[in-house]
Amino acid sequence: MITGSSAFADDDTEDVEGVPVPRAHASLLPQNLLTPSPMTAPDATSGTATTDAPATSWRDSLAVYLQPRVLIVLFLGFSSGLPLALSGSTLLVWMREAGVDLKTIGLFALVGTPYTLKFLWAPLVDALHVPLFTRAFGRRRGWLLFSQLLLIIAILLLAMTDPASSPLYVALGALLVATTSSTQDIVVDAFRVESLPESEQAAGMAAYVAAYRIGMLISTAGALFIVSGFESTGITRGSAWMWGYVVMAAMVLIGTITALVATEPEQSVRAEAATHDETAFTRVLHAAIGAFSEFLSRKDAIAALAFVVLFKFTDAFSGTMTAPFVIDLGFSRNDYAAIVKGVGLAATLIGGFAGGFVARRYSLANSLWIGGVVQALANLTFSWLAVVGTNQWALALAICAENFTSAIGTVIFVAYLSALCQNPLHTATQYALLTALAAVGRTYLSSGAGFVAAATGWPLFFVICVLVAIPSLMLLTWLQRRGHFEALGPVRV
Repeated sequence: MITGSSAFADDDTEDVEGVPVPRAHASLLPQNLLTPSPMTAPDATSGTATTDAPATSWRDSLAVYLQPRVLIVLFLGFSSGLPLALSGSTLLVWMREAGVDLKTIGLFALVGTPYTLKFLWAPLVDALHVPLFTRAFGRRRGWLLFSQLLLIIAILLLAMTDPASSPLYVALGALLVATTSSTQDIVVDAFRVESLPESEQAAGMAAYVAAYRIGMLISTAGALFIVSGFESTGITRGSAWMWGYVVMAAMVLIGTITALVATEPEQSVRAEAATHDETAFTRVLHAAIGAFSEFLSRKDAIAALAFVVLFKFTDAFSGTMTAPFVIDLGFSRNDYAAIVKGVGLAATLIGGFAGGFVARRYSLANSLWIGGVVQALANLTFSWLAVVGTNQWALALAICAENFTSAIGTVIFVAYLSALCQNPLHTATQYALLTALAAVGRTYLSSGAGFVAAATGWPLFFVICVLVAIPSLMLLTWLQRRGHFEALGPVRV
């Protein structure tokens, strides 16, 4: 890790938060990192310095979603959400219909590994040029178009496989789809953070989440309807699945057209100019080392990373057991699926836009308080449902409350992650790392939820799900008192 000692600095470097940075690179950083903060250490610890932003009307909050940059992010969100199920749940349906055994199907969960490890090759996206594409379209748009071209090819290759006779080729095709899809996610995240001004970040994220969900819906329920439609024409089931995946590959072109219409983010243009004379190896090295060292050199970096891990833990802990809980109460799988895919999806979309309004109306710190509290308290509706028993209206209310508040928290949380990525030289790498850390709660910390539910029973389990939010709120209080959010600059999203 690069230390804060100025002994390593020379005439061509400038100290940024104690880290020697080349002057050409320092010019890319936000001014709040280049100039001393007017808040002294005693001031930062004396109390909460965050103030609410001026009130924003509903008309202003809705108008921001019609801004061209936000609409670009919306269509890119659709392109990001579309491939996820093609190597996941939709593929598993295809395999089961082809007669693949359950043990083999279970192993296919591993093809999602690239989504977790994408931060490992994010420095390549930040630093390397794609021949022809970068020169013609720019740093971010070049990578975006290149990844989408590879994604289309990967989906078509997967469409040509036969799960019944060659599951290994299916696995390789699915792994290729997941890898190209996660690479597209890296670029889209960096493009969104760099292209949207502060006033449009939360709206852009809300639009992205909504479109992402719609893309997932198209590649799950939509794909199944399309396959059924092809099969009804008289062709074989295998051919119907092939053509269904061909249609999904064609839908990636929505994102491709969007990338062609978009303009290269100004921050990316400046970053490209600053690193123009560096070799490819030097750029990758700077992207990989610089992304980590710059972040870790910031004040209270470890606490901020812990907050990233814990903020959505309350959601993850309860979400792990939601489906078994509903089945235990006596609801059928069809009841659960209909409510989750129907009113649950609607609640998620509405909650995403509500989160955008909250984040636009209030300061970032206060928005995180609102999101953190409501997403935790929503778990109590499941405790109530455990007492009520099998009642579809009660289930719909509980699912809506959970999805609505979770979406609010997600939009505000991602706005915070975006605010942490302030250097356009490292946007893709830092954001990929932060999202990987955020997944720790869902992947690892929640693994013991079943043991807790078995020991306590359902009503008390969901009360505990509320309580597990307390550590993140304590960290939020501590970071607020330490002036963490002021150090991020004027981040009113």
